[in-house]
Amino acid sequence: MTYQRPHADILARRLAEPRRFIQAVAGPRQVGKTTLVQQVVEQAKLPVQFASADEPTLRGAEWIAQQWEAARLMAADAVLVLDEVQKIGGWSETVKRLWDEDTRKRRPIKVVLLGSAPLLIQRGLSESLAGRFEVLHLPHWSALEMQQAFGWPVEKSIFYGGYPGAAALAADHERWVRYVRDALIETTLARDVLLLSRVDKPALLRRLFELGCRYSGQILSYTKMVGQLQDAGNTTTLAHYLDLLAGAGMLAGLPKFAGAVVRSRASSPKLQVLDTALFSALGGYTFDEARADREYWGRLTESAVGAHLANAAMAGECELFYWRDRNREVDFVVRAGRRLTAIEVKSGRATDTLPGMESFATAFKPQRKLLVGGDGIPVEEFLMRPVSHWVGP
Repeated sequence: MTYQRPHADILARRLAEPRRFIQAVAGPRQVGKTTLVQQVVEQAKLPVQFASADEPTLRGAEWIAQQWEAARLMAADAVLVLDEVQKIGGWSETVKRLWDEDTRKRRPIKVVLLGSAPLLIQRGLSESLAGRFEVLHLPHWSALEMQQAFGWPVEKSIFYGGYPGAAALAADHERWVRYVRDALIETTLARDVLLLSRVDKPALLRRLFELGCRYSGQILSYTKMVGQLQDAGNTTTLAHYLDLLAGAGMLAGLPKFAGAVVRSRASSPKLQVLDTALFSALGGYTFDEARADREYWGRLTESAVGAHLANAAMAGECELFYWRDRNREVDFVVRAGRRLTAIEVKSGRATDTLPGMESFATAFKPQRKLLVGGDGIPVEEFLMRPVSHWVGP
């Protein structure tokens, strides 16, 4: 039986409703967006017009109109699915015109847009399609999903991450590394970031990504990054590039929690990979070597906890920060609505900071304080439950 992500139920319910909104399914490359939509329309037995714009040099606004017209000629409850739509220049204006035309003429065609880069697809939606769309965010696969789909223990998910397409290659480490580097990292950088965004220094962006993987879980000032990267790029450029990498589902810079938005945005970021496969593929360790190196496995484990939280934040379930005051630190601070949760990860890696939980609690009075690992919540249990379980009411 083919595994089906829980997000499929959400999309199925939306498509079963009367035509109200364009459905935008956004997420990183290779997390199963196309497969999920195919599963939903097949199970619902809906007529579908499926088209991909993955070759931007061969596609234009007229191509969208052609696919739209083909859907109009199908049955009344047809679904038009446009994959990689963000790669077409001016796509949102064309979709808006055709959607509004069908709305006026009461045509019941339903539309699903798929996009690999959440930042880009959401920019187009918010600029031209305000009030006409809903976004279904597909994050990287969780440890629970990798266990349900492939029978993996949590330790394998900590090392190999949550890319389902790479799961079958895990038994051949060198082949797995090549797949992650070539089919995931290089393809995402080349086709989802550099091709679709203005990047004046592409070599700097690539080095920043590699630096972020190497220092995942660590706080690094932009000034120190400039020194590490040996480039004349300024801190504003690096902050922008981090935003692009986060939008592509690769690497985020977590801001410092300060109780004030302006101060947190100006802080040194805590680098965080959004899937530990990226950490492992560039780390040079096999699974067994990583498990044998306590310091390395501790960093990887903390990155896995951070990725679990960051993916929930990318989906809009919460906001994610770190906190530091002098040499006292809290690894992760999660704000969900009005609830504040402080999370400390006892991973086994060496650290030059003192636990800052009590200092943070005195200053900000979080509703919940969690210790993950050690004599606290087992890492396996934390990663197997949704973030909402830990930070919700």
